[in-house]
Amino acid sequence: MARSKLGATAEVNAGSMADIAFLLLIFFLVTTTIANDKGIAMRLPPKPDPNEPPPEVNKNDRNIFKILANSNDQLLVEDEPLTDVTELREMIKAFILNFGSPSEDYVVMYNGLPPVLKNYVIANGRNPASSDDPKEAVVSFKADRGTTYELYVQVLDEINAAYNEVYGLRVGISGEEFLQLDKSNPEEKAMYSKARQGIPRAISIAEPNKIGG
Repeated sequence: MARSKLGATAEVNAGSMADIAFLLLIFFLVTTTIANDKGIAMRLPPKPDPNEPPPEVNKNDRNIFKILANSNDQLLVEDEPLTDVTELREMIKAFILNFGSPSEDYVVMYNGLPPVLKNYVIANGRNPASSDDPKEAVVSFKADRGTTYELYVQVLDEINAAYNEVYGLRVGISGEEFLQLDKSNPEEKAMYSKARQGIPRAISIAEPNKIGG
């Protein structure tokens, strides 16, 4: 009978380990979702012609809703400090829908608003010191170079959310539902156009400067 040699060590065949590790690496690369940082979706104006003088802006001060952010992330809204950025949404909605001194076309628009929006104007608008009508209303946002990205995005989110809620209310849906409208669908495209008719998304974002802390 053959006898095994004492002290012999069994060896594990590791020849295929590199292949297995490579396959696992490929598997995780294919199946893992890598988060990407996203910037702010914004359509920038065209670069001004250096040979042309800058356009004159003849806008009454009451038609500009002013938001300032300093390097300490403190907000000044309509020359008053504001600590809760989420309050901006209702303030901007009231500004857009003020109808303080509307033109004849906007008197017609006001009369044609759905009851929920007309009641909102009655409750929150018609202030002679605020915007004349939605066409004249401009929301102006200016930040300091030291303003954090988080606050900057928060303010822009509240501004856009205010417009989206106005548009949604005009056609009987929420602001979130307005954002989901499919403009490739004729019915939803018509709803989108009706919601925005006569109410431009007029947001002015000034170049940041050193406002101070």
